[in-house]
Amino acid sequence: MKHVSQLSKLGLFDARVPRYTSYPTAPQFNADLTGAVFTDWIRQIEPGSQISLYLHVPFCRRLCWFCACRTQGTSSDGPVVAYAQTLKAELEMLRRNLPDGVELSRLHWGGGTPTMLPAAEMRAIAALVFDIAPMADGGEFSVEIDPNEIDDARLDALAQAGMTRASIGVQDFDAEIQAVIGRDQSFEITKAAADGLRARGIESLNADILYGLPHQTPKRIADSVQKLLTLNPDRVALYGYAHVPWMARRQQMIPSDTLPRPEERLELFDTARRLFMWDGYDEIGIDHFARPHDSMAKAAKAGTLRRNFQGYTDDLAPALIGLGASSISRFPQGYAQNAPATAAWKKAVQAGEFATARGHVFTPEDMWRGRAIEALMCDFRVSARELIDEYGAPADTVEALFDMACQKYRHFVERDGDALGIPPMGRALTRMVATVFDAYSMEKTGHSSAV
Repeated sequence: MKHVSQLSKLGLFDARVPRYTSYPTAPQFNADLTGAVFTDWIRQIEPGSQISLYLHVPFCRRLCWFCACRTQGTSSDGPVVAYAQTLKAELEMLRRNLPDGVELSRLHWGGGTPTMLPAAEMRAIAALVFDIAPMADGGEFSVEIDPNEIDDARLDALAQAGMTRASIGVQDFDAEIQAVIGRDQSFEITKAAADGLRARGIESLNADILYGLPHQTPKRIADSVQKLLTLNPDRVALYGYAHVPWMARRQQMIPSDTLPRPEERLELFDTARRLFMWDGYDEIGIDHFARPHDSMAKAAKAGTLRRNFQGYTDDLAPALIGLGASSISRFPQGYAQNAPATAAWKKAVQAGEFATARGHVFTPEDMWRGRAIEALMCDFRVSARELIDEYGAPADTVEALFDMACQKYRHFVERDGDALGIPPMGRALTRMVATVFDAYSMEKTGHSSAV
């Protein structure tokens, strides 16, 4: 209780802070970045190097009320097939600008629901991608799977296309909670999808589960976690539900008075966390868990864990190219985001232009501050020497920020030689500690709860 009381005094249960899947965060992007800049950044990729490629499919058969992603519902395949044709045209534009010999370290299809693509389109898109840039040795091809929107034909298509990792959204198995968040997905349907994937040789399985949902209690989340554990996923993301109805209007369908209080959210997280740890998972960063054999667990041990728009990653490719409406790319030079609206994205691509709508060009200060935040989020430790020697950070500024973090979060952060670290008892505060290194204003940006 004393520990929770101290966290409360530090503002954990009231704060709204970034998730820091980027720095600066997406609300800081501006409309000055153009498709011409995006094209130039692609051309500057080193020939023969590796990149990561993300393809976004923004359609869902139904819109889950809890989701804050930019998606659109459709009851027919027509819009999905039409979207796929434009996506293939965008891939051809990438082909024309990508330097020779580039390979893929990672290929990820996300959404929305990429498994809404018909099997024939899955094969066609995968074939086109690998014709443009083949998979590198040790590369991964992952796809987000909706158990309600998958069948044998599409499972066969994905397996034959070379998918190596699947990611299944679970959220919660409790029927009452599913009804309130608009997500009807039984354990039986989820298990069938997992069994179908493994029967086709897809051995690497990720799963997402949420804490902080309406009507959720420690007993209910424990039951959902225990059911999930019977599926033996290799990785699990334990995300906090972000209730932002002012940003995601569909969340207005969820009664706010059914949501757990921040102190209860912390208990829900800890309940699930302890179950994963008891089952032999390694704790990865602030909200991921992985089997010790998994490449993400190995990266965490080796200090090579990184963070991007999909969360934690072991991918070290210097460039992540995002295609499809609203996709975000990260280059050594900065971030670029496609037009969020499907119509605007389609119009640009059909005109032979990349649909870049906004982004951010890194400054030298962005680089060292971003690395400090990423190190805290991944390793709970940031080295002053690394920031100064490798990123050119001013030594006096780094020292001042370290001192500020120690003063603001005393007893929950510590100095260790030239480094600033967050011990286990303070890790609930990680995102808040990271804000010490954030030079941008957080006013009116709609960030999620700190816990």
